[in-house]
Amino acid sequence: AVPPGAAFVAAASYRGPGNNDTRVNKALPILLWWSGSLFPHFPGDTERIDCPRSSCLVTRSRRAARHRRTKALIFYGTDFRAYEAPLPRLPHQTWALFHEESPMNNYVLSHLPGIQLFNYTATFRRESDYPLTLQWLPGPGYLRGPAVPLAEKDAWRQRGYAPVLYMQSHCDVPSDRDRYVRELMKYIQVDSYGKCLHNRELPSERLRDTSTATTEDSEFMTFIARYKFHLALENAICEDYMTEKLWRPMHLGAVPVYRGSPAVRDWMPNNLSIILIDDFDSPWELAKYLDFLDKNGEEYLKYLEYKNVGGIKNQFLLESLEKREWGVNDMTLPNYLNGFECFICDRENARIKEEQEHKKSRGKIPAPRPNIAQFKHMGCPMPTPGFGSVEDLSEGDSWKEMWLQDYWQSLDQGEALTAMIHRNESHQGRFWDYMHEIFLKRTKQH
Repeated sequence: AVPPGAAFVAAASYRGPGNNDTRVNKALPILLWWSGSLFPHFPGDTERIDCPRSSCLVTRSRRAARHRRTKALIFYGTDFRAYEAPLPRLPHQTWALFHEESPMNNYVLSHLPGIQLFNYTATFRRESDYPLTLQWLPGPGYLRGPAVPLAEKDAWRQRGYAPVLYMQSHCDVPSDRDRYVRELMKYIQVDSYGKCLHNRELPSERLRDTSTATTEDSEFMTFIARYKFHLALENAICEDYMTEKLWRPMHLGAVPVYRGSPAVRDWMPNNLSIILIDDFDSPWELAKYLDFLDKNGEEYLKYLEYKNVGGIKNQFLLESLEKREWGVNDMTLPNYLNGFECFICDRENARIKEEQEHKKSRGKIPAPRPNIAQFKHMGCPMPTPGFGSVEDLSEGDSWKEMWLQDYWQSLDQGEALTAMIHRNESHQGRFWDYMHEIFLKRTKQH
């Protein structure tokens, strides 16, 4: 049998820049990537990392889970399942959450009981411990990319193309975007090339290849850049959740018609760069405005002034891009996975030091207080219909049955796991008993 921890000494030792941590590997705290698929190292299962202030051993081997030197477990939000969480939860270990993806991938994290399971967070929200808000924006230069000249866009219109582009193949999502777009299509021409609301074919086999659309292929980008407006509706609504659906059309110089983060204006290059769907009382009102801009080139071009020299006026945006320590497609900076890992390594080393000082002082120096994630580190709202109200939806409406149920069931799952941890449960299989208990309690209340 391998002695506990022996497997975690084998990693080759090396020293990174800017860190004077001289401890040997077997003296370092261990961080375990519980979601092994994200483990950002190769080729081995275990690596030493030398971070700005301290060093750690990082592993994806779950055999390390019960090791006394394993100080933090790192979970990937999309893969985190309350019914598979490692139990019992050990008092000397913190849990860290990395979740840059859509809230729809795991609504457990949008409820207080779910997010409070974690001590450290890296999410798209600016309030999280290690914010990933601008993960889709490489830098200000990306926004300054040239736009297709208006004359060319108008010629494209004369060839029968619509003023508005919609390209979505992920249908039936929590934001219920197709329901809105379907209504909008009654009042203005929209070319829809994806699987959702499909009404037009892309001109070549190469453009129809889905991998082309996801890799910023130049032929594909040239094609979609000729549209005046891009319908940019995120798949779920949450503060600061903004994806390439928003930034790509801005890069191409097509005006995004946007629904997503309610705080999106905070991040815009200037006061006139996108059109917000929620500023209009109805799809008909929005269609009227888009038609007006389509026919009035001078008014339309005001939405592209951020591309001019000095056109990016938003200091908050520029400073946020300047301050972040990770890069997007930039080899001179760490990626955000390695960055978050180092953030935890440095935090855990600081915590170990504080605990030692507390012990040495025989309680005169207080023990370090645990860092607990806040609701606003994720806290996404309940899904609402893309158009109309829940009361308007028919009984068997698939969106209502799927997403509202998912949202509220996720709350129960967070509560069940929290209760299991408080009662020091060690058997995952009891999760569904706890879920049943919560369900019975709720039905009694109602």
